[in-house]
Formats: sequence, structure tokens, C-alpha cells
Amino acid sequence: MSETDMATRADTGMRASPWDIAATDPSRCALLIADTGESLTYGDMMRGADRIAGFFAAAGLREGDVVAFLLENRAAYVQLCWAAKLAGLYYVCMPRQVSEDDAAYILQNSGAALLVASAATAPVAGRLSARLAGTVRVLSLDGAEPGLEDFQAAVAREGGPPPADRRRGASMLYSSGTTGRPKGIRHPLTDHSPHQAPPRHRMLVEGYGFGPDTVFVNPGPFYHTAPLRFMMHVQRCGGTAIGFRRFDAETVLRAIDRHRATHGFFVPTHFVRMLALPEALRAACDTSLMRCAVHGAAPMPIEVKERMIAWWGPVIEEMYGGTESIGTTMIASADWLAHKGSVGRPSGSTEIRIEAPDGSECPPGVEGLVLMRTGKPFEYHGDPAKTAESQRPGGWATLGDIGYLDPEGYLYLTDRASSLIISGGVNVYPQEAENLLSVHPDVADAAVIGVPHPDLGEEVKALIVPRPGARPCADMAERLVAYCRDRLGPVKSPRSVDFVESLPRSDAGKIVKAELMRRYWPEGRRIPR
Repeated sequence: MSETDMATRADTGMRASPWDIAATDPSRCALLIADTGESLTYGDMMRGADRIAGFFAAAGLREGDVVAFLLENRAAYVQLCWAAKLAGLYYVCMPRQVSEDDAAYILQNSGAALLVASAATAPVAGRLSARLAGTVRVLSLDGAEPGLEDFQAAVAREGGPPPADRRRGASMLYSSGTTGRPKGIRHPLTDHSPHQAPPRHRMLVEGYGFGPDTVFVNPGPFYHTAPLRFMMHVQRCGGTAIGFRRFDAETVLRAIDRHRATHGFFVPTHFVRMLALPEALRAACDTSLMRCAVHGAAPMPIEVKERMIAWWGPVIEEMYGGTESIGTTMIASADWLAHKGSVGRPSGSTEIRIEAPDGSECPPGVEGLVLMRTGKPFEYHGDPAKTAESQRPGGWATLGDIGYLDPEGYLYLTDRASSLIISGGVNVYPQEAENLLSVHPDVADAAVIGVPHPDLGEEVKALIVPRPGARPCADMAERLVAYCRDRLGPVKSPRSVDFVESLPRSDAGKIVKAELMRRYWPEGRRIPR
């Protein structure tokens, strides 16, 4: 199949299948894990997917059943996902650092019949095997472990031909759970073949230029919605994905240079850490072939994005949405420079409404709860209360973000509803202070939360990770408070500062505020949901 043929096929939005690429160009590289050297050609990837799909079917998994993966980033990850698609299964990708309680909840909530783990995740997986004995079959890619079967031996022993004519399997992903119990999103299987791409494929091909020449740098965790889905869409086009076992700013930047990367998906933390690399190293690495660097998943401070555009050029794209798939906005560099701080305008069939506390619609420039709709229903699996909390009449739903629309319809996010601090009866959203502190020359990382105060109810507190060379002390704390007050005024600014060695962040780069809050509040009080 020629490059032109593959580009045309991807552009149709219809059949776009990595199995076709494996049949016609089996030696083409589908995935490279840059920091370990693991790689998969399309031929190897899809032969492995076929074998695993045959094993899933032979193990008694029927169309619409659920498998779960608890793995680090590795080449076999994509084989498992493509196998689940071919076998018509839902596949649940769990965070590698998930707690045992959350993992047990996810397995029970999803109804998973089989869990694939690895040596790296065997301690948690072994305990889950004992805890859920008789309900979930647990296997390890790296050989038998206590409580875990040898996955490769099971595939060899029990495998059969891959099932034919099943509907396309789908991801059943869980929200990050940074403020509470993870929430599962499960959409009905559609009446389409695994070889036919989902509707978002056309958006990515037309909007971001995915094609057979794409070299996609993917430094995020494969379990996360955007890194996984983007990577699999690249593979539907015949492109090459570059993954990493763990994120290291220098390793990623050198990979962009070495592999002549054209596309990538990043979170703001990735950009912040690459910008912190020595100037000589940044200058030595060629990023000029990068055509589209998409970021999302967490707020991006304006100064950080300005510096990235100055470095890489007008190739920085932003996408706002969520695992729930209730809507999407997109914004390119040129539009963002004219609307700094915006996450863009609605894409595709997305509609946006800003809701006031009384349920009325906010006019342009007035912030409220961001509602979106696409006409596609969603629900949190097995959690009608959370579903009802997120939905509004007329098909509207919310991810829990606060923001406003400008007169041109550009959306600006100001914070999360769950991050609200009520101090002296005044509502304070901490994102503005976090963005400001994160670009202070003495600050490596920052979070702002509400902590108990005998008079105000809650006090606004900053938790600061100092940059190397900065001396955390009372004077530095006073300077940071003054820095915020000068720019934000006293209401939105921290009243106090605590210095910490690190902040808990998910693999997607989000601050895990529930963990921070537990340090200051008695159990059961003011822990975000």
C-alpha cells in the first residue's frame, strides 16, 4: 500500500485498519519505547493482537465482556488493546500506581472478568487476585507470580483463531479520580467492524494532519484517555508512535530530535520540564519537523504556552474535553495568541452553555459552570448519583469546570468546581494563583488549597516546591504572598505558604488535591469529591 493510498484511506473516516497495514507493509514501525528500546512492527503488533484475541475468545469472553489492564507503558499494551477491539470487548486501562482499594472498585464496577498485569504491578495484582478470588482471572505478562498466572503460557495453551464478525470493542475508561473515587464511562458498542475507525478519527486526520508519515511522540501514560486514543488513531493511519516507560524531559526532547517527530500529545508538566532544561541542550535538539503538538488534561499557564510557541513555533494546539466525551473544544496557536488563556471554541457537534448558580444562562464574560452537549448520551457506569449530579435537562452535562465564554464564543476555564475555597463567605478558585506561582523564578511546582481557619472557615494556602538553589524560609514565603497580592489582590491570594519536597501528581500531570487536603483536614471533612 502506498503512502498516498494510506493517507486517502485514513481521510475517508471509514475503514482505517492497522491489520491492513500489517498485511501490506509488515515491517513498518508501529511503536517504539524510546527509553527501553522495545519496538513493534505492524506485522508483529497485529499477529500478537490476533493471538490474544483468540485467547480472549477461548477463555469464554463474549462480545461486550470486559478485560482490564494494570501495566506500565510497554509494547504489549497496544497489542492487548487491539486484541480487545477485535474480540468485541470493553477494555479498562487502570493507572499503574492505582491503590488496591481503587483497583478493586474499578474491577468490580466494570465487571471485568480478566486482569492482565506485569512484574511491575504484581504486588497490587496479587492482592487483588486473593481479594477477588473466583470473580476475576489475573495473569502476568512477565511469567507466573504468586496469585498470577503466566499470560504467555495461557495464550499458547488456550489460544485459538481470533473471533470473526464481532463488533468493534471499545475502551471503558475511568476518570482520573484525583478528587475521589474513579468514575467509569462506558458507551454502548456500535454496529461497526474493528477495521472501521470511530468518528473522532476524521477529526484527528483533518484537524491535526495524522497520516502514514506521522511520528507521534507520546510521553504520557498509555492508560490515560488522550495518549492511548491518539496513539491508536496514529496506528490506524500507518504512522509510528514513540512511547516512554517513564517521562524524562531530556529523554523526550532528544527523542523528538532523533526520531524526527512530527506530532505529539503533552500535558503542561511536560512543557514546563522541557523548558527548564539547559538552554544549550534545548538549542541542540531539532524540533523543526514538529507540525502539531497537542496539549490537554490540565490548565496551561499563559507564560508557559507563550514560551513554547516562541520555541517550537505556532504548532502548539490545545484540546479541552474529558473521558466522558460530552464535548470538545480546540484552539490553534494563532487563535490562542489572539485569545490568550482560551481553550478554544466548540468543535464538531459540541455546544457550550455557561450556567449560573440559579440555573440560568450566563451572558458572555460572566463565569459559571461549563455545560456541554453533543447529542450523545453518557453515564457513569453503575453510579446513578454521580450521573445525575453531572447532567442537566436538555442533554447538557458538565465535567465540573468553571469558566466563561467571550463574545466570540471562545471558552476560558477559571477552575474546577470541586476546588472551590470558601473563605470568609467569599468564593475563591485557586487556579489563578497556582498559574501565577508556577512561573515564579523560585518555584518549581505549586498548589493552592483551602485549609481550616477558626474565623474565616477556610484559609487560602499555597504549597510550594522550591526550585533548586532557592532557600525556603519565612522571608521567601512573605515574598511569594506579596507577589500574589500585587497581581491578584488579597482575596484570591494565599494567606500562608508551606514548603514541600514534592506535590502528588497523577501520571496525567494533575495535582491530586484530595491527598493534599487530607494533611490539613480531619478525615471526612472538606475532601473534594
